[in-house]
Amino acid sequence: MAQCEQFTTAVDAVISRMRSLAAMLPERDGVAVFNRVYLAVTEEVDRHVDGGRFPDRRAAITLDVRFAERYLAAVEKAEDERRPPACWRPLFQMRHHPGVRPLQFALAGINAHIGHDLALAVVDACRSLGCEPLELEDEFDRVGDLLVSLEERIREDLMPGPDLLQIADPITHLLGSWSLERARDATWSSARALWALRGYPELAEEFTERLDAAVGFAGRMLLTPLAD
Repeated sequence: MAQCEQFTTAVDAVISRMRSLAAMLPERDGVAVFNRVYLAVTEEVDRHVDGGRFPDRRAAITLDVRFAERYLAAVEKAEDERRPPACWRPLFQMRHHPGVRPLQFALAGINAHIGHDLALAVVDACRSLGCEPLELEDEFDRVGDLLVSLEERIREDLMPGPDLLQIADPITHLLGSWSLERARDATWSSARALWALRGYPELAEEFTERLDAAVGFAGRMLLTPLAD
């Protein structure tokens, strides 16, 4: 019972932090846009865990919390004027740019969090639980399925109206170049590679740095300012 309460407290803590950010940040701030999306994802995962949708509740919560902590650590670094990971820098640098649309902010945050943070969170969770990544695959897939369904909702909510959404609109081409499902598949491969490299810290660090830089490059592309 005490262990279950500890897990619940950890989830409540990350949700509380995201709600505080939502109340503090201006609505149009790019980080605020992503934070609203991610808060919805975390609350949805929490509801699924409470509803018994995850076979291994402890594993699901551990992965969820380790995942969220990566994002919150990046926010704290930016707030303290320290350098966040490369994958997050484009969002923090472009968060007030008037030429970047809300959907771009949301997807750039998802790109950073899925493409980089999730792979590291899987490794963090495996260390905490004393298990192999393959033992977390079901939890990984279920969280990924929730993210994909929410991404579809996000695109519907934040996509420009029909008058703007034309085949020649640059955002149509820009957003068509990135896929959450492909990013999720690549992340699972990255997590397994990092786990295999855990006995080779220098190689693991190099792999992580290159992953971080590559995801950051994709984030810069997603945040390309567009004319109205």
